Amino acid sequence: MRVYYLEIVTDEVDAVCAAYAAASGVRFGEPDALLGNARTAALPGGGMAGVRAPLHETEEPVVRPYWLVDDIEEAVASAVRAGGVVAHPPLEIPGHGTFAIYILGGIHHGLWQL
Repeated sequence: MRVYYLEIVTDEVDAVCAAYAAASGVRFGEPDALLGNARTAALPGGGMAGVRAPLHETEEPVVRPYWLVDDIEEAVASAVRAGGVVAHPPLEIPGHGTFAIYILGGIHHGLWQL
């Protein structure tokens, strides 16, 4: 298993990016509109971390790993069979791949297919 995208949703985007940069030397880019205006940085071994503000007033701060999968439809179906509830069905982001979100055990989980 490999985390492809680590999403951090916070009201303090610049402060969080600055703290990660100071601690590890990572550099976050400019906001990417296709990723909800997340500022992204490369992860060692591939993938990326993204820090963004909530997209609407009811979105809570969260840290959500997106696991890289070969077949996102089957991965979502497996999560549902395990008791997960789909929070966001698979959606392709041009140039980035396809993601989905489910909730299981009170935790947000993400899936990503390239």
